[in-house]
Amino acid sequence: MFIDIGCNQEKKYNQNAYGDYFVSKRYKDNGRVIAILSDGLGSGVKANILASMTATMLLKFMEAQTDIKVACETIMNSLPVCKVRKISYSTFSAIDCDEEGNAQIVEEGNPDFLWIRDGEVLTPEYKEITSKTFSNRHMHVYNLKLEKEDRIIFCSDGVTQAALGTKELKLGVRREGLVKIVLNKLKEKPFISSDELTKYIVRQIALIEPDHKLKDDTSAACIYCRDPRKSIVFTGPPYNTEEDAMYAKSFYTYKGKKAIAGGTTANLIARELNLDITPDGNINMGKLPNISYMKGVDLVTEGILTLTKTVEYLEKGIPEKDAAGMLMNFLLDSDEIKFMVGVKLNQAHYNPNLPIEIEIRRNVIKRIVELLEEKYTKKVEVRYI
Repeated sequence: MFIDIGCNQEKKYNQNAYGDYFVSKRYKDNGRVIAILSDGLGSGVKANILASMTATMLLKFMEAQTDIKVACETIMNSLPVCKVRKISYSTFSAIDCDEEGNAQIVEEGNPDFLWIRDGEVLTPEYKEITSKTFSNRHMHVYNLKLEKEDRIIFCSDGVTQAALGTKELKLGVRREGLVKIVLNKLKEKPFISSDELTKYIVRQIALIEPDHKLKDDTSAACIYCRDPRKSIVFTGPPYNTEEDAMYAKSFYTYKGKKAIAGGTTANLIARELNLDITPDGNINMGKLPNISYMKGVDLVTEGILTLTKTVEYLEKGIPEKDAAGMLMNFLLDSDEIKFMVGVKLNQAHYNPNLPIEIEIRRNVIKRIVELLEEKYTKKVEVRYI
């Protein structure tokens, strides 16, 4: 079972910094995932510092501790209280789960999470722990057994309190409004990704607010348990030419989506498998070469230039409408990605005067892998051939 993580956020209107902070980390060795959403008191830079400090500290504690309750209780007892408003400087929701469906959730101060299964919101039992330092501060601890297609949705109070005080929603969106937003979307699109669902939630909240101006920092995060979406990318000719046919067949029979990055690689596969390559002459790819088409392959692009531009887009998080943008979307739509990287020197690109990222394909792939694993929490395997 794959754990799909997604989070989307918007700043409070007229603020330059996010007052909420989200962090997640995937551990390849044991299939463990930790995700934390923290809401700093107020908004702007101060709130951002408080929220990021809380989430970062909590992540470190949870990594080191075997019991999530110990980590969260330590944070809860450590967080100061605003002397004026008498409330915590930061609230949080945290989940520690694995691919077997074992999950522990701890919440302090944030709106209660949603646990959705088969179109219904479940109501799990919890244990309440009161802070030893602050008697009015309580932590809820849940132990869940997740199944495929289950979803866990966290949010900051910018979601549940949206439109507070308006004629239509005097008490705000509240939990009931969030449930309606989510269930309606899941009914329309049952297999929607975590990233797409959280984008939708935040967008709907912005539409509900008067003048579409958010009165608070607004964040939604989602954990979605499902079968993994697998893909493979073949780039660069293999070192040993005699093995071309074997690797071409291995790529083509892969059970998942397939992409080729490189004209030489595409020609190799076409030659070994007796397939045709058809260039696309209709789509303007800007400064990058156009894509091509091959039967049984989802995406065929040029090599080094497109891969290098893909790195740039992955770093920014915003693709453009060109071949690199299409490759970025291909990668982000996948959960488990396998790279087949040929190490034979491509004479078409060998030039001592070119930057090292252009000259050596492996360095570009290495950076793509780092971004996919660290920034986008993907599972990535690289095989050099």
